[in-house]
Amino acid sequence: FSARVIELLAEETGLPLTEARNHFEAQANRDGLVEASGQLRNIAFSIMKINNDLRWMGSGPNTGLGEIAIPDLQPGSSIMPGKVNPTQIEALTMVCARVFGNETTIVFAGSQGHFELNVYNPMMAYNVLQSMQLLGDAAVSFTDNMVVGTQANIPRIEKLMNESLMLVTALAPTIGYAAATKVAKTAHKNGTTLREEAVALGYVDEETFDRVVRPELM
Repeated sequence: FSARVIELLAEETGLPLTEARNHFEAQANRDGLVEASGQLRNIAFSIMKINNDLRWMGSGPNTGLGEIAIPDLQPGSSIMPGKVNPTQIEALTMVCARVFGNETTIVFAGSQGHFELNVYNPMMAYNVLQSMQLLGDAAVSFTDNMVVGTQANIPRIEKLMNESLMLVTALAPTIGYAAATKVAKTAHKNGTTLREEAVALGYVDEETFDRVVRPELM
């Protein structure tokens, strides 16, 4: 029976599946499941990081970053009119949290093999399959309902970029570090732009500033 199952699975999946070379090791340890679960956890780590970035980039409309516009799947709320709720992002991060929990359980179960037998195999298999299913389904939903409709808010991005005090680093080689620091601090204090303060302080003229400070080259 087992040999026939392996043969059919190999044909169905196209994978080089074979019978375990050491049945004692295969029955006592579940290292393969633990490793597979670890890879799913790594995927979930990356997805969580990406989604947290998207959540911040889409925050707004006025007091957030607002660098991207996400689809209005559930716009507004009872306490925050105008808000676009990042429901797809939140759903996928919840899936990641579940995968983290599954992986912790699998790691514990994998450590509980006693001599020639680990009896936790059914639970480990269930958790690995659940993590695969959740990540796969949520990723498809996330792509179709969030990623496809997300757009960059170009005017907002340009505004934030042009107001960034970080751009003064491009000016430092021309006017010196101390002068560049003064320009940045003065612009921050007065609520003005680097360009305005660099010209007002007499370090450069407008033409020189525009030639030197090129964000697209940084």
